[in-house]
Amino acid sequence: MFLLQKIIIKPIEMIEIKKANIKDLSTIQDISIRSFTETFSEINTSENMEKYLKESFNTAQLTLEINNPDSPFYIAYWDNEPVGYLKLNLGNAQTETVEDETIEIQRIYVLKDFHGKKLGQLLLDQAIKTAQEYQVDYAWLGVWEENHRAIQFYAKNGFVTFDKHVFTLGDEQQTDLLMKLKI
Repeated sequence: MFLLQKIIIKPIEMIEIKKANIKDLSTIQDISIRSFTETFSEINTSENMEKYLKESFNTAQLTLEINNPDSPFYIAYWDNEPVGYLKLNLGNAQTETVEDETIEIQRIYVLKDFHGKKLGQLLLDQAIKTAQEYQVDYAWLGVWEENHRAIQFYAKNGFVTFDKHVFTLGDEQQTDLLMKLKI
């Protein structure tokens, strides 16, 4: 006679996205530096990387960004470990004026060890949910024209290219594609 056992499988990892605040500064700073370095250091000079990291992710700069009420941040936790984040910009916090009723997705950063685990999708879903809450017409973003993986990800999610702009990394000018999604 066989005994049937009920097996309960619990997820090993729990993914949670939480709104961030100034108490999360060091977490955001760490993820920013690690993620940007992991993603772009092999294809940019160390001098340009160092300059960009110092200018963009220093404590004073990130404090200004986190404290800006028009720039909500969300941190992704994998089994209670912070492994990525999302930064949005509304109104005057946007890096460019694209259209009147828009929200900018300035950063979706996920640590390399967690690529392919749907964290980027969850952070993008949070961006779209936030855009809907603010009742904007479009969400938009800039993505480096050489970041083919990210471009494919955004296109798969309905984003379309509508323009380009210059992104300065150290002393090098690179081209970002501007992509938008109707909300």
